[in-house]
Amino acid sequence: MAFILTAVGEDRPGLTQSLADAIHQAGGNWLESHFARLGGQYVGSVLVELPGERQGELEQAVRSAQGSGFTVNILPASGEAMPVGQPFSFEIVGEDRPGIVKEVSATLASLDVNIEDLETSTEDSAMFGAKLFRARANVLVPSGIPLDQVRDVLERISGEIMVDFEEAS
Repeated sequence: MAFILTAVGEDRPGLTQSLADAIHQAGGNWLESHFARLGGQYVGSVLVELPGERQGELEQAVRSAQGSGFTVNILPASGEAMPVGQPFSFEIVGEDRPGIVKEVSATLASLDVNIEDLETSTEDSAMFGAKLFRARANVLVPSGIPLDQVRDVLERISGEIMVDFEEAS
């Protein structure tokens, strides 16, 4: 059986190890994960496979990891559905302002485009003297929606945002 663990803790060395120890102690197999430092916290998620009925052991082992400074939640994975659609990747760069992610996500949702992976960041721009917003996304475009249509709607959402596209192979 598979479980998703979400974890948040004040960033310091050893947090990943304490979570890995807990998963190993319960007999789990660490399959996939994503962790990052975010606002001074170490935030992430892990997909774990457990043999048999060992959820109780995982919960008990995770309680020990929580004593190491993590807050961990355990959710059953709903199974992996086969992705449907054409993979498509793009990057957005523009002057940071509130609402960029709202605009992009609403635009994609209006076309039933599914966001598979989204990574965003801000950085100081020496060239422009303002903060820059960057987003990288991997999406699935439903059959029947031409990629040119996705490109067009993303390019229209804002005049000050540049969008670079890369079709996934």
